[in-house]
Amino acid sequence: MRYQNLYSLKGMNAVVIGGGGHICSELAMGFAEFGANVAVADLRLEKSQRIASCLSDDGLSARGYQVNAADRASLEELRDVVIRDLGSIEILVNGAGINSPKPFLEISDDDWHAVVDSQLTATFLGCQVFSTEFLERGKGSIINISSASAEVPLSKAFAYSAAKAGIRNLTQNLAREWANSGVRVNALRPGFFPTEWNRKNFITPDRERSILNHTPMKRFGEPFELVGAAIFLASNASSFVTGSELVVDGGFSSMTI
Repeated sequence: MRYQNLYSLKGMNAVVIGGGGHICSELAMGFAEFGANVAVADLRLEKSQRIASCLSDDGLSARGYQVNAADRASLEELRDVVIRDLGSIEILVNGAGINSPKPFLEISDDDWHAVVDSQLTATFLGCQVFSTEFLERGKGSIINISSASAEVPLSKAFAYSAAKAGIRNLTQNLAREWANSGVRVNALRPGFFPTEWNRKNFITPDRERSILNHTPMKRFGEPFELVGAAIFLASNASSFVTGSELVVDGGFSSMTI
């Protein structure tokens, strides 16, 4: 029975930044169900506490925290408080971030920095702040959130695409840097998992047709369909996996003509 507990997260402590959001709330739930103690962290405390409360009501281990993922001091405080509460951290998900649908020539400096700071800068800071704990203990799994636009740019998402390309590169860079230190750094690359905001601001009927015509499965993804990939990257099942970008996109990245 060598492999029965290969995907178990029992005894591990996970911090999910952006854990009140559409995708990362589902990842937090999956981690908890696989045995992890989960620190659900979000800019909006009420969102993280709501997810943590739902998990606790189901008999799972979770706590809600507030964090500004683009602020170093806020991340350092989160790290220190979680270590105080849980004793250690083994898993980190950098999942905060916003998007903007503005045409390129209408993007203001503030618009650009808001998206890039929430995505790329927040991921950089999360990796840097939490790596001190991982490197000191010689173990840890960092999961960054990439995107279908990280390699091939996505129209109407200029700052977002640039930021996600940076996250992809940063993930590979850190994986190489820390490979001999027991710290793994990978990216989860979702295809299209639209939120209500996406549907309202980004996905017009014409755009939806274009996306689905480019997706062999002919549908959008559901957040729960990312959980298995995240469990794999967080657990000992991926002990020899670092610098990877695990694609969950219904075949979108495989489609040409």
